[in-house]
Amino acid sequence: MAGNGGRRGAIRRTKKGATTGSGGVRRRALEGKGPTPKATDRPGHKSYAGAKRPGGKTKGPKVPGADQVAGRNSVLEALREDVPATSLSVMVRLDVDDRVREILRLAAARNLPVQEVTRTDLDRITDHAVHQGVSLTIPPYEYADLDELLGIARDAFAAPLLIALDGITDPRNLGAILRSAGAFGAHGVILPERRSVSMTASVWKVAAGAAGRVRVAQVTNLNRAISELKQEGLFALGLDADGDVSTRDMTLAAEPVVLVVGAEGKGLSRLARELCDQVVSIPTASTTESLNASVAAAIALYEVAGARAAAGRR
Repeated sequence: MAGNGGRRGAIRRTKKGATTGSGGVRRRALEGKGPTPKATDRPGHKSYAGAKRPGGKTKGPKVPGADQVAGRNSVLEALREDVPATSLSVMVRLDVDDRVREILRLAAARNLPVQEVTRTDLDRITDHAVHQGVSLTIPPYEYADLDELLGIARDAFAAPLLIALDGITDPRNLGAILRSAGAFGAHGVILPERRSVSMTASVWKVAAGAAGRVRVAQVTNLNRAISELKQEGLFALGLDADGDVSTRDMTLAAEPVVLVVGAEGKGLSRLARELCDQVVSIPTASTTESLNASVAAAIALYEVAGARAAAGRR
């Protein structure tokens, strides 16, 4: 037998015994779960954090959980309400119950990509929310502009009724305001880009179907947007606990209106208040400090809707 001639670094051959296969278990586990998601929709991919907004504008680093609806009940409700989604994440070796079966059925009906991920991955992408093994990824929201909101009112042959949110940071407040906006005929909601809540998965969850029916615009400067709307013939009605008149005594409700809602506790900012043609308050018992922003907005919208209905009967 020939030797290696003393050469160092000769290849060392080893025998490898037979390995046990999966028996097709893994392949079968992934069958019927739809196409593989795009790289920008896969939480573990490097492209996920640098996804681009529609229109080519690059989005900054993702806030963990901001684009995720987590939890079996929440995901099921979102799919039933036809909330826009790009993929469904399901934890490996998940205990399947009736809710999970229905989630998978609805995802398949919408041809949503389904990906199996570890608990660690789900914890990370949902920002450690109670996900119960499932999470739904929603796409970046495509914001409207002011002209589109005015166009919605124009197409409905109605006096514009818009809602501008001044310093609202709680997504639950925005979600509830969207539901009230849909219930009382508002044509859109306006948010500033900075120091404000934005359209996240949490908002979709609270708003349910209303987020798909009521358009939201995002502006660089809210006070400038209010000024532009006033130039278009709208009156600015500020909602504040220290208002000049009661919501029951509003004289401009039937006119084209942008209702400016301030944050709970802080109220309207000084500049926003100065831009308002009228500042109104909601009559409350003296023992009540302040109303939640979404509750106050709902009451004011109800009063505006009532005033408009009464004007239409005259």
